[in-house]
Amino acid sequence: MEKLQKRVEKLGAILEVAKALVAERDLDRLLQLIVSSAARVVEADRCTLFLVDHERGEIWSKVAQGVGMSEIRFPLGRGIAGAVAQTNTSVNIPDAYADPRFNQSVDKQTGYRTRSILCIPMRSVAHEVVGVLQALNRLDGNPFNDEDEELLSALGGQAAAAVNNALLHHEIEQLFEGFVRASVVAIESRDPTTAGHSGRVARLSVGLGDVLPRAGDSAGRWKGASLNVQERQELRYAALLHDFGKVGVRENVLVKANKLEPLELENLRGRFETIYTQEELMAERAKVEALLRHPPDEGRGRVGEIQQRLEARRKELSSMFEFVVSCNRPTILPEGSFDRLGDIAKGNYVGPFGGEARPFLQQHEVMKLSIRKGSLTEEERREIESHVSHTFRFLSQIPWTRTLRRVPDIAYGHHEKLTGRGYPRQLGDSQIALPTRMMTISDIYDALTASDRPYKRAVPKDKAYDILLDEAKRGEVDGDLLKVFIESDVPGKAPQEP
Repeated sequence: MEKLQKRVEKLGAILEVAKALVAERDLDRLLQLIVSSAARVVEADRCTLFLVDHERGEIWSKVAQGVGMSEIRFPLGRGIAGAVAQTNTSVNIPDAYADPRFNQSVDKQTGYRTRSILCIPMRSVAHEVVGVLQALNRLDGNPFNDEDEELLSALGGQAAAAVNNALLHHEIEQLFEGFVRASVVAIESRDPTTAGHSGRVARLSVGLGDVLPRAGDSAGRWKGASLNVQERQELRYAALLHDFGKVGVRENVLVKANKLEPLELENLRGRFETIYTQEELMAERAKVEALLRHPPDEGRGRVGEIQQRLEARRKELSSMFEFVVSCNRPTILPEGSFDRLGDIAKGNYVGPFGGEARPFLQQHEVMKLSIRKGSLTEEERREIESHVSHTFRFLSQIPWTRTLRRVPDIAYGHHEKLTGRGYPRQLGDSQIALPTRMMTISDIYDALTASDRPYKRAVPKDKAYDILLDEAKRGEVDGDLLKVFIESDVPGKAPQEP
């Protein structure tokens, strides 16, 4: 009865271990759990677990009880574990030193004395060998028996399924990670001026999430808040992909550095050169007429006057064009700074074909050059802002797992303001989730400090903080999170993107 009771206890232990194995997805923790459970089930002094690498024809391990070891690899068929993996057959050795397959050099290196060995294959449902469990030295000093082999094989079957699931989970994670990174490359190749932005926003957002639990009273309303592993990854993916919708924005709008597009500015340059050429031709005609109609001395005097007027006109036209070029830059200027554009636009010149009068500046050019802040027209700005909706639609097409299902919504809100004046949905304070608030602060900070934007200069960290603090005072960004962001120096301490 005592022996039967002990067997029932061991079987119960295997069932409990099986439940734990199913729940564990981290491969390293899973392997440790299998090894420690195997040692308890067969009452072994030590256990080692080897996994089979079928592609390379090797078995490998980095989990061995009682031995500090890094990853080791050796070919299938070598040693006892290699033979078990190759033949898919268990081996039970009562006396290790009497078996020629046993490598005694390991004992010599470690100082451990191996007496008995039980080595079983970990078989998948399809009977493929996933790995090998090796137990050493039964604690009572006796060799391992048939019951030990049966119990270890039962555990090995459960372990094989768990390892396969963990490996598959890891492969899926790697596949998805590759997809996300490929998407980031696509974003940045579409808009090279913001290269690295997505990765930096992810780093800052996750960094803020990491320091928040340690912020204490500084976190204000968010005191005690934290992100679990899944929420942290959810935020990271949302940050990496928050600008993916830029693929739906026209390239000339997306990378527009000045108010006029390069070709438009060149057309203007050519127009002013044409105007000056016409002035030169008229001046030359006037010179000829002056020389023909007046005595030589008077004619030369008139020619000099004509040349002076032409030079003055050249300077005037050059000044006009220089002013146009200065207006073309995306400088923030006060109201009334562009009044001179209207005066310039009133000027006329004769078209090269047909002789019709044409304005120095066309209406759409005056409208673009009069943009007071930035380089975009209202229509272009709306197109740029549409990238948020494009992002949401794109991310919503992805079959996210349950733990990542909020990625589209987190990314969707990164341009919203707590005052309800953001875009595209004008959400209010109560509608904006914690991860989105983190990403909004990170996105603004990086946009301010990034040195790769052709249409603006990077600002120092302290200046960026001042701008963000001003936004917090206006209630646009979360002041409590911003305080943690600044006091914890998230930009200086956040972990780099892998």
